[in-house]
Amino acid sequence: MKEYLELYKTALLEDVLPFWDTHSPDNEYGGYFSCLDRQGNVYDTDKFIWLQGRQAWTYAMLYQRLENRPEWLKMSKLGIDFLKEFGKDQHGSFYFSMTREGLPLVQPYNIFSDCFAAMAFSVYGQAAGDDESLDLAKRTFANILARQENPKGEYNKIFPGTRPLKGFSLPMILSNLCLELEPLLSKSLVEETLQHCKKEVMEVFLDRESLLIYENLSPEGKKSDSFEGRLINPGHGIEAMWFMMDLASRTSDRALIERAKEVTLRLLEYGWDKEFGGIFYFLDVMGKPPQQLEWDQKLWWVHLETLIALAKGYQLTGDERCREWFVRVHEYSWHHFADPEHGEWFGYLNRRGEMLLQSKGGKWKGCFHVPRALYQIWKTMEKLPD
Repeated sequence: MKEYLELYKTALLEDVLPFWDTHSPDNEYGGYFSCLDRQGNVYDTDKFIWLQGRQAWTYAMLYQRLENRPEWLKMSKLGIDFLKEFGKDQHGSFYFSMTREGLPLVQPYNIFSDCFAAMAFSVYGQAAGDDESLDLAKRTFANILARQENPKGEYNKIFPGTRPLKGFSLPMILSNLCLELEPLLSKSLVEETLQHCKKEVMEVFLDRESLLIYENLSPEGKKSDSFEGRLINPGHGIEAMWFMMDLASRTSDRALIERAKEVTLRLLEYGWDKEFGGIFYFLDVMGKPPQQLEWDQKLWWVHLETLIALAKGYQLTGDERCREWFVRVHEYSWHHFADPEHGEWFGYLNRRGEMLLQSKGGKWKGCFHVPRALYQIWKTMEKLPD
């Protein structure tokens, strides 16, 4: 496994980051362009708040944890300043999207805008010694906790009471967000939040018999025989498992590490396309036609998050199945998604592995999953014995 270390390190520092350094900054209005074509040309100037937060976090994180490069902190500040000035409404909730200039386009219906803004403010504030950002991180986190029972609030389009469901996404992301904000929060709040997330992820949404993670359950944790209730997103569950491994590593919880590793392998075996290779995007747990028409697409982030989980699983347990699967997923990913000609990774393939879009970014893909994964895998491999 360690032979891959230099590849991931070089790809981060010499391929992926230079792509975003060159093409994403909006030096006129602040923030970043995320809608970039294969060559890095901007094809749409709308700004999506969760991607602004993600990119600001990425550069601040690298500055804080890898190397104090002034240009990384400057790049992070470009997004931080945009978020501070334009990103939130009068209640402190963050919009979903804005014009290039910072005018709101889509209301703050998506709590993940808030999650990634909080992550960005936290790490930037620590890296830059910016008290305003640290305060914003804490206030935004408190707002997220206050909204967690009804994240969409007044923008929820579901009719109340008929089929109430709670989603896996929020407790999953909260586990990672809480670790990111840990230096700013009280010990009791951190432990309470992490224990709640751990229970939700590993005991409520995880089915103990199948070791599959359901995306939606009733408020009481019961399964629902519906499109939403039968939904499995293998990549989402696998991403949560490396969050659980990080959580477990704080306290040397070997049982949780082993459990997260086994769930990773189960989800990967379940989600792997045995005919064409790669990991399916969505599956119906009962084998019925999924509601999502893109169910059989192969997405960049699914494979990257899987590589992180496998690298951590191997480093923490030495399980040879993690190494074998890592090699398999690595070979598929680097063959299909990486673009050695123009840098960065493609995002979307059809089931056969053929490219659907040549773009490098858009409404859902920005400067986050690729650099985070390259960094995580590089640093995990450094921990392996020679």
